[in-house]
Parts: sequence; C-alpha cells; structure tokens
Amino acid sequence: MTGEGAAVRLRPPRNALDARAVGWWRAQLLLLAAVPVLVLGVLGVLVGPARVWLLGSAAALAALGAACAALLPLWWYRVHRWEVTEDAVYVRTGYFWQESRIAPMSRIQTVDTVRGPLEQSFALATVTVTTASAKGALRIEGLHHEVAAELAERLTRITGATPGDAT
Repeated sequence: MTGEGAAVRLRPPRNALDARAVGWWRAQLLLLAAVPVLVLGVLGVLVGPARVWLLGSAAALAALGAACAALLPLWWYRVHRWEVTEDAVYVRTGYFWQESRIAPMSRIQTVDTVRGPLEQSFALATVTVTTASAKGALRIEGLHHEVAAELAERLTRITGATPGDAT
C-alpha cells in the first residue's frame, strides 16, 4: 500500500553502505587509538622511572586498537542497512543492540548531507534525515558522496509531494 494513509511496516532495509565505509571506520578507529598511544609513548620516553609501564600500556593499547580496526568495521558493515521507498526511510544500525527505525515521509522535516575531511578522503558522505521524533534524526553514514547527493535530492522531492505537516 502506498500513498496517503499507507501502512509503513518495520522490515529489514535492503541497501548496504558503500564498501569504502569499512576503510573509513578503520581510519577513525586507528586515529582514535593513535592519540593515546602517542601520548603514552612520548611519556614513556621522557619519564624514565615509569618507562616500562608507560611503553607497555602504549603497546597494549596499540594492539587493542589494531584488533578493533581490523574486526569491528567488517562487522558494522554487515549490520548497517538503509532503504528509501516512496513512503518511508528505513535505517538499521547497531552492533550488540540493533536498532531499526522508520521515518514516514510525512514526518521528515529536513534532509542534510555532511562530508567531513576523513569522509571526503574516502569519497563518502552522511545523510541526516531530521524528523518530528523525540528519538532524533536518522543518519545514513558511509554512502558514496554521489549516492548521498542523489538520495538527498530524492528525499526532498518525495517529502515535498507528500501531504502532511511533518509534526
């Protein structure tokens, strides 16, 4: 059933993210781990009495960061899904606790695209769909920037033609 008064049902979204999202997530995790590893390493070199403890901590954190960067993005890629129909935006995210959300077109208030510096280096973008929901906006991260631009344009066109006041 489509159009006004359509029944929107929770179901698994069909689309995977761009495969480059795995590299983007890896880079984020490596950068996140690199900062404390660098601080601990510098302190380990400068503070003689605590050298073993600080350098050991830096090595352990580096190993943990590398393991997370190797494994988590692949897992995340498998569970993140999205889809847009004429009636709704479907998003599924989550690692341990999966969250599935639907935003009916009549509830969408704004559609934004964002490309941070790291996303730009991977040719990716994030589409944020703001709704009249207390839960907040739906974010579709890890889309190819051209797909994100087309999606934002499509959502704008569909929501403009959808009856309702988005409240």
